[in-house]
Amino acid sequence: MSDAENLIRQARAKGVELVRFYFCDGSGILRGKVSSLKTLPERLVSGIGVVKGSMAQNLLDQLQTDTGLGAVGEVRLVPDTNSFTALPYTQASAAMFCRMEELSGQAWSHCSRSFLERQVEEAGKMGFSVKAAFEPEFIVGELKDGEFRHIDRGLCFSSESMDMADGFITEVVRLMALQGLELEQYYPELGPGQHELSIAPASPLSACDRYLLLKETVKACAAGRGLYATFTPKRSVEEAGNGCHLHLSLYDENGRVNQFFHGEAGKEGGAEQSGLSKTAMHFIAGVHSHLKGLVALTCPSVNSYKRLRPHSWSSAFTAWGYENREAAIRVPSVYRGRESDSTNIEIKCVDSTANPYLALGAILACGLDGIKRLALPPAPVEVDPADLDDAGQKFHGVEPLPRSLNEALTELEADLFLMNTLGKELANTYIIVKTSEAAAFEDDPAFSDAVHRARY
Repeated sequence: MSDAENLIRQARAKGVELVRFYFCDGSGILRGKVSSLKTLPERLVSGIGVVKGSMAQNLLDQLQTDTGLGAVGEVRLVPDTNSFTALPYTQASAAMFCRMEELSGQAWSHCSRSFLERQVEEAGKMGFSVKAAFEPEFIVGELKDGEFRHIDRGLCFSSESMDMADGFITEVVRLMALQGLELEQYYPELGPGQHELSIAPASPLSACDRYLLLKETVKACAAGRGLYATFTPKRSVEEAGNGCHLHLSLYDENGRVNQFFHGEAGKEGGAEQSGLSKTAMHFIAGVHSHLKGLVALTCPSVNSYKRLRPHSWSSAFTAWGYENREAAIRVPSVYRGRESDSTNIEIKCVDSTANPYLALGAILACGLDGIKRLALPPAPVEVDPADLDDAGQKFHGVEPLPRSLNEALTELEADLFLMNTLGKELANTYIIVKTSEAAAFEDDPAFSDAVHRARY
């Protein structure tokens, strides 16, 4: 039985009638087209056409023609059949995530999925495989008579919040399981109505696909219950910010041995903050050295910089440290009995306005660059980096991260490594589109917040 026949059989068994061909744009918006099950076999070969200008649209769907993309030119959405997932919150739809290919069959320069694939291939050439997972936070409530009422108003980690959100969260977790999304942990977060769901780590492409499915599931479940869920970094000034922390580690090429794990207690402290290999240190150094440009890709919205503030547990500085939740790069403590598998690093300056393929791909590229250069990070920060004096900040390599999207884009343009890694065409389009968003929202903060709440 061919792959196409097997897929059709699987789809029919699950009652699928429509299949969504998904791609993610530069602002992390999931877009796509839909095929009927009858036409799916030919679509698996030919893909579905989409205009090139689709990657030059900003959050307001305003086409940025100075990118060189517009009404002329088409690419194909070619699905990854391994990503086929029946969507249990729809009547009869499934989804597949797609590469964007030129008519010749070559990967299009603007395809973020292909961008991540290239970084994974580079890791493979160096003898590494990658495991990653995103941890999104979101706020749930009800819009009634123009007022937003949170699903709960309990305390962080509180049983009260768990109880008040129980029906909603239980339904989300059940829908996740039907899509093969394995829950790692769940808990109510700091703010009213704020919750976090973590899923098990996976290979890079799967990690991104699974994260996007999780977001779609949460929002669809909320809508089905007459609720509203938003992943926007800062829904309002008063509320806690929503991050989307990224955990990752490098394994050997067979995916069995964690290359970030050293296996012995380090000189910096006990086992809970040790065991990092030289490979991990080089990787951290690579990411650390590019953080100011990276945030243009990991926190790529005007709204993102309302969250990245000092003393907010959201990482506002180029700092790394063991179990330091104010650091942009955190080394989490390991679990007894699972020391090797639980060794990883967490990038905290990531939010759900990011295209996950671009964000993870860029972080991976920077880390691999650090390994190639045998770079070493500065001393880890053991306090809130905002509390360091000038000498302390210099010693620890601590600088403020950009305070606005425009500042982040300037840092990205100045980072030749990142610009070369993205490639001229993708980098140019991305910066133009993001600059247009910054200009569109600059003079009207209320409008900006409303658009971001609606989109994310």
